[in-house]
Amino acid sequence: MSTLIVNEETYPLPEDPRTTLLDFLHQHLSMYGAKKGCDHGQCGACTVLLDGERINACLVFAFQLEGKSVTTIEGIAKKASATKSSDGEVQLHPLQKAFVERDAFQCGYCTSGQICSGVALLGELAAKNPSAVTCSSDYSQKEDISERMSGNLCRCGAYPNIVDAIQDVIALEPQ
Repeated sequence: MSTLIVNEETYPLPEDPRTTLLDFLHQHLSMYGAKKGCDHGQCGACTVLLDGERINACLVFAFQLEGKSVTTIEGIAKKASATKSSDGEVQLHPLQKAFVERDAFQCGYCTSGQICSGVALLGELAAKNPSAVTCSSDYSQKEDISERMSGNLCRCGAYPNIVDAIQDVIALEPQ
């Protein structure tokens, strides 16, 4: 039996090879955090993490991911705090907290994809992976963040607050 790990739990893959990862999450696992926006990989609303790297769940067939590990927005907080607090609440990931503090969302439709992409961005920075703007000798942190987040669109225009939230979390990390 072919399986896929989603948010640290193992699930059998669907029999229909035409099932996208996004449809698998929605129709088989009842995980609706990743949104179906454009369904063409252009908006980023369906962004999830595949082995720590961002992907558009609408563009990948579930069967292609046999044995891989997917983290959705539902699993971001779970990874941040594997145990619940004494009152039973799950601790939010620092980026989720920063999104709330910075009001980095309006309608909220893109927020799950933005956060997943932001978590991947933090991993890229920790691994010292360059972005397209790091080739320039004169670029700012905001430009770098904007470039790395360019695959995620927000119709409400919350971009400045999203960048600020990501900068807040970067500032928390030891350099």
